[in-house]
Amino acid sequence: MSLRLVLVGPPGAGKGTQAKIICKKAEIPQISTGDMLRAAKSEGRLPEDLVAKMVAGALVPDEVVIGLIDERTKADDCENGFLLDGFPRTVPQATALDAMLEKRGQKIDLVVAIEVPREHLVERAVLRRTDKRTGQIYHLKYSPPPAGTREEDLEHRADDHEDVVKKRLDTYEKMTAELLPFYSARGNLKRVDGVGKVDEVTKRMLEATSLK
Repeated sequence: MSLRLVLVGPPGAGKGTQAKIICKKAEIPQISTGDMLRAAKSEGRLPEDLVAKMVAGALVPDEVVIGLIDERTKADDCENGFLLDGFPRTVPQATALDAMLEKRGQKIDLVVAIEVPREHLVERAVLRRTDKRTGQIYHLKYSPPPAGTREEDLEHRADDHEDVVKKRLDTYEKMTAELLPFYSARGNLKRVDGVGKVDEVTKRMLEATSLK
């Protein structure tokens, strides 16, 4: 069984965790556009002006990302499919992805959207702490650090502060507002409830992808 899958979800929805499980089960690679861009940058495969824009925080043109995805998905390990994480995020990107695959006689089989209420996402991030000594990540409500851990040993990362988290969610919601209706109209969208323990969400994911 081949599976070409797009995984969609807001920051903090648990995409990374579920992607690894799905990929292992389906024996397909996880393709992160962020990882690909960083690799291409470090290997000197991107034009200098584009690298400068990336450093400045500008968005990378869609055609550049599509080119990298086109190259990556032709690799042998993608013979049985792949999981795209972080792309597409807009309808133009989704349309470009479809056109790229259509040239090979392929298509996206399934789009899975992990859905978590906004207030849960904010709580997940804002109460997250990292132990400076070990790198272990805790959650003050759901997975607190062991008794005796000093507050000064726990780091509250800058991107986990409430104002930053809300801004990231706003950006995500604005960018993907039309994406889910686009895939829903095509009949290949499945929505998965991302609230609950990891294994509970995994069970829903496996059902949605028919990988039980």
